[in-house]
Amino acid sequence: MTAKLIYVATRSLDGYIEDAQGKIDWTSPSEEGHLFVNDLLRPVGTYLYGRRMYETMQVWKEFGTSASDPPSARDFAAVWKAAEKIVYSKTLKHVSTPNTRLEQTFDVDAIREMKSRATRAIGLGGHELAAHAFQAGLVDELYLFIAPVLIGGGKTSFPEGVRVGLELVNERRFPENGVVHLHYRVRTA
Repeated sequence: MTAKLIYVATRSLDGYIEDAQGKIDWTSPSEEGHLFVNDLLRPVGTYLYGRRMYETMQVWKEFGTSASDPPSARDFAAVWKAAEKIVYSKTLKHVSTPNTRLEQTFDVDAIREMKSRATRAIGLGGHELAAHAFQAGLVDELYLFIAPVLIGGGKTSFPEGVRVGLELVNERRFPENGVVHLHYRVRTA
């Protein structure tokens, strides 16, 4: 059985994953939302990150380790640390988080092989890395979190020039902050 490659992104209502200054301060989940994300990502055995996404996620090396941190943060930190992480970067010289390795290039054939061998889902994060995966037809599902904010510009959540048919699998609203989660499956021909 082939493992699913799942693109995970929080985006603004107008389609951006970060604003024009590279900020993502509008993406913080509520406690209920964070617990939902934890359960959603618990089956992921490997995360594929570009350099910027990896640098953003490095906070989980320390955050979530204190008894004073929220339970959702402690749970996510444990889940994240236990998973394998592969960082694709030509500029990064080393990685400093548990279960992490560095690769210079995103090799489509290597990812196909990984999907065929993996027993757990594979998570994908980062705009440029996602562009490669979408263009190669590697993405199986999408977990999108739509934040109720318009930011007017920045980095888009999807690559240009790629057309992918999707089937809505599930949706969930988080009334406390207005975020909507949409789970899509890629339609195959």
